[in-house]
Amino acid sequence: MTDTTYILLQHYWWFIISLLGAILVFLLFVQGGQTLIYTLGKNKTEQTLLVNALGRKWEFTFTTLVTFGGAFFASFPLFYSTSFGGAYWVWMAILFCFIIQAISYEYRSKPSNFLGQRTYDAFLFVNGFLGTILLGIAVATFFTGSEFSVNKLNLANSANTVISSWETPWHGLEAALNLHNLSLGLAVFFLARVLATLYFMNTIDNDEIFKRSRKQLLYNAIPFLVFFLTFVIWLMLRQGFAVNPSDGTVFMENFKYFHNLIQMPIVLIIFLAGVVLVLWGIAASLLKTYTKGIWFTGFGTVLAVLALFLIAGYNNTAYYPSTFDLQSSLTIYNSSSSKFTLTAMSIVSILIPFVIAYIWYAWKSINVKKINEEEINNESHVY
Repeated sequence: MTDTTYILLQHYWWFIISLLGAILVFLLFVQGGQTLIYTLGKNKTEQTLLVNALGRKWEFTFTTLVTFGGAFFASFPLFYSTSFGGAYWVWMAILFCFIIQAISYEYRSKPSNFLGQRTYDAFLFVNGFLGTILLGIAVATFFTGSEFSVNKLNLANSANTVISSWETPWHGLEAALNLHNLSLGLAVFFLARVLATLYFMNTIDNDEIFKRSRKQLLYNAIPFLVFFLTFVIWLMLRQGFAVNPSDGTVFMENFKYFHNLIQMPIVLIIFLAGVVLVLWGIAASLLKTYTKGIWFTGFGTVLAVLALFLIAGYNNTAYYPSTFDLQSSLTIYNSSSSKFTLTAMSIVSILIPFVIAYIWYAWKSINVKKINEEEINNESHVY
């Protein structure tokens, strides 16, 4: 007998994971901004303005990344053990990028730091460059697949209790050699830079930085659109990993992700609305002296990425496919926690709107006015 409540909980938690992932992509504007510090800032004062504008927000990104990983572990533990336990070189590289970011903001302006400010700025660039590309590549494997196998029968084998095995010696690094994965990684990188320029235009009171940000917005919007359209068109035309709802077997289906969008019209509307908002925020900021583009493009980013996550897991789709063994592919049904765990977590998730409201309040309080040179000179804590 089908347990509809359990199925509803599995869909609910995939939505929560998707929403957290979408918010994380938006917050990567901090990483994008870190790659523009020396492009937009031509002297120490301007660079300090840029770093401090980002420094006030970097913890939002870090916290969301940790929450995303924690929620994934609690709701879909088999994904966590398979991906984090198998593709560990990719996840370790991502973790390293975010560790050096935290260190850089903490010690960059300390008078006694022995590495020097330039070294910490280089760390911030590495975090912004590699962190965004690697995260994009990791998410792309939800559609392109990875080489792993899963054998739950090993739970009863005292000699070998390992359920998931990675079937390549590269442990996730091979994903970077897949051009489809790389197209999304580069799209995320340039999107982060687009969002960063819009954020600077909205947050910093400096005419020169505003002009340079507007110019960089155009320079980064073009490659973003190229790589994003490459990924999406390729995704719509490729075979996808479909799941037979009657017995759970996985098979290849032509145009699967295109079918998912058509068969889930609400998700299609969310995706198209997101794309329109992203383009509107960019266009409005390029065509006139406009400082609110970050909100249109940011909200559009959340909607578009949310839709991509949803078509990866909904409508009988394997969200973490195995190219080594199709039947080892992970779905929201065969990789989730127990009904009791998901139910308990769902009760706790009632607090999520309050957390979001607090984040919004903190954001608005920090950005009550635009940051300028006078404020930096009088500020007791400078990054």
